[in-house]
Amino acid sequence: MKIMVINQAPLTAKSKPNYDIEKITRQLTSYASPGTIIELGFPENFAGASMKDAIGSQDALNGLHHVLEAPSIIAKIFWAAENGYDAVVSSNTFDPGVDGARLAVNIPVIGPLRATMHVALTLADRVGVTVPLKTHVPYTRRILRTYVLENFVTDIVPIDIYRNVQSRQDEIFEKTSTLIRSMVERGAEIIVPLGGALIPYVVDPNDLARETGVQVLNTKACSIAMAEMCVRFGVTQSALTYPKARLIGADFTAGFK
Repeated sequence: MKIMVINQAPLTAKSKPNYDIEKITRQLTSYASPGTIIELGFPENFAGASMKDAIGSQDALNGLHHVLEAPSIIAKIFWAAENGYDAVVSSNTFDPGVDGARLAVNIPVIGPLRATMHVALTLADRVGVTVPLKTHVPYTRRILRTYVLENFVTDIVPIDIYRNVQSRQDEIFEKTSTLIRSMVERGAEIIVPLGGALIPYVVDPNDLARETGVQVLNTKACSIAMAEMCVRFGVTQSALTYPKARLIGADFTAGFK
């Protein structure tokens, strides 16, 4: 089984993820079953690709960059389906491009937010959600409303840390632990941490769970496990929910003449 975990941004000389690709690939592979191959994928460069840096430098990540990057992500997922991948998982926990890609391919396309929320709601009734920044709060609320999951969420709280994260592990851990305890006091029974660049890439959700006494789910592990389950049992997104046309790769790149 071969699964692509697709990054939200292209890989260019000027655009590189804020993590070590080989290290993260090993970490993601550790969440998979023996024999499953996990590969990181990147969309092709696109107009507006620098939007994430522009709004990120202002701590104003509000979902605009996800709107702009979705077509390139969808095209890459189509490429993955045509090139031997059995499933694709979004690396980004806000599921950019996932719904659109499901209209284009037959292989399972898994978004961490939706997948992990459903795992959480299989195990508990009330979910607390952490996000990196304040600007993620209304954005996350809109996504959850689209998924008809908003009423199960007790809180969406920002950690307010999203820069130089590799050197701020202790700070992220302490602040997130405090926020989780406060959410539990307000009724949260399980925690879904969004923003994979923080959790689990810098802080292990299992460490947060031990510190706070409440389960903190690993969005990457849940998503990979969901993808593996779909492939293993031969199921994918419903063709009735996501009807498809016959497409070729050029349909994603050709413009009007």
